[in-house]
Amino acid sequence: MASQTVDALQNFLADTVFQHASDRKKAAGRALGTLVEIVTYYTLLAWGLRDNIVIERSVPEFANPEINHNVEFSIHPIRAKHRVEINQVSPPITAAKIKRQLTFLQDADIKSTQLFGSDSVRRNSAVLRESEHGPTVANLDALNNQSCEITVCELSANPFAIFECKRVGVEEGMKKGPQTIEKAKQGAYVARSVSSLQKVRLRNGEFQGIIENPDGSFKTGPYETVLQEMIDAPYITDIAGFILTIGVVSNHGNWFSSDNQNKELRVLAQSYDWLLFLTDNGLSQFIEELITKPASRYQSVRKAFIESYTATPRRNKFTKVRIDRGADEGLRNYFMIHKRGIASWFNVISPQNGTLETLQNDLNKLAVKNQHEGD
Repeated sequence: MASQTVDALQNFLADTVFQHASDRKKAAGRALGTLVEIVTYYTLLAWGLRDNIVIERSVPEFANPEINHNVEFSIHPIRAKHRVEINQVSPPITAAKIKRQLTFLQDADIKSTQLFGSDSVRRNSAVLRESEHGPTVANLDALNNQSCEITVCELSANPFAIFECKRVGVEEGMKKGPQTIEKAKQGAYVARSVSSLQKVRLRNGEFQGIIENPDGSFKTGPYETVLQEMIDAPYITDIAGFILTIGVVSNHGNWFSSDNQNKELRVLAQSYDWLLFLTDNGLSQFIEELITKPASRYQSVRKAFIESYTATPRRNKFTKVRIDRGADEGLRNYFMIHKRGIASWFNVISPQNGTLETLQNDLNKLAVKNQHEGD
């Protein structure tokens, strides 16, 4: 299966997992979209960014807060980090139980969030509260019969990076989905409107970067040069409002390939700072090794996926937000062990000559810089 196209994978899932669905191929396509998001999320975890992540958050346009856009993952500076241990606790582990362990939350209004439910489903990056300074999120570290360990992070309101996942299916008998270009334009608009670093096309077709300095003057130059200056800037005040934008796309007849780009892919490539292409081989390897033919240690991943898509599912427990505890442990283990191999799943479409290692290093630079905000 590792060499199958995504279209073949969709047909395979339609015939083996979604026989009960009224539109088997569409159901399989939606599941593939979820898998792209899961691959992206656990890659970010393998890069050490778990505590910076907020999932499905609204991000305002730069200097235009009346318009917000939902993104799959926003990556935020950490203002403060707290380790919490709760003894003699039984599920569900709720925001209220966590609140009792943290002084700074005592007078705060918190959400009715469950970090871990009685059904053994955990919530990734569970938002406990929203304040003017930013969200407070919790992640489960360890849980046994005696206690649980939790990391709670106070994050800045403005992210330093965003990730969006784009995948478009094709209806049977059609060469191209009519919504493809509209989704590409939507993603491109978000990528070019949320950051203080603006992109201007010159007459020669190249891009110029321009950003307003805190004193009202302007920094300008070749876009990739100014972009790198933002990433390497020594002080947080030098990059106020800057957001690194990353898109992750997967193929299904519409996007073609990283070497054979169509109009939609070109629109995205010129809009995101980084555009990553999740290859057919990468996605099919994920499906084969974790869902269709998993080793014994990853059977929990297959089980959670299958149970989420039965004819009468109780509730999906295989998403980037809510995931079965055993499946989560299996995925974390797999992505850590295969970190180097997983890097080969992605082709970098833009910037030219960019590498996944460079992107990871840039994100870590921004994360470390922003952790000391206000010092």
